[in-house]
Amino acid sequence: MKIGALAERSGVTTKTIRYYESIDLLAEPQRTPSGYREYGEEAAERLRFIRDAQSSGLSLSEIQSVLELKDAGARSCDHTAALLERHLEEIDDQIARLQVARAELVELADRSRGLDPAACTDPHRCQVIAASD
Repeated sequence: MKIGALAERSGVTTKTIRYYESIDLLAEPQRTPSGYREYGEEAAERLRFIRDAQSSGLSLSEIQSVLELKDAGARSCDHTAALLERHLEEIDDQIARLQVARAELVELADRSRGLDPAACTDPHRCQVIAASD
């Protein structure tokens, strides 16, 4: 199939396909005598895997590490599971930081409801943000 058909079948753009070829995520295809790229179904399957892996949070370099194992005939499940676990830990850390930030914002919002705007006389700071002395 030509690159346009591959793009449609796999759900990525032709530009993305060319980029993946340039970084060796996707093998350079055979070319027709007139120079057109000619892809097989395995290219569509690989592109769908890359798209799905990205959707799960894996980076292109992580996906490449999984594909290198697969291309070498090795099993990649343990490696992939470790990558996903690391992403889960990062998300949990991010959630914890966001919860702290949210608590601080709630505190400031609560404080703002008890302040008198007429009492805000500092020309350089807003009393909602300024720490009470």
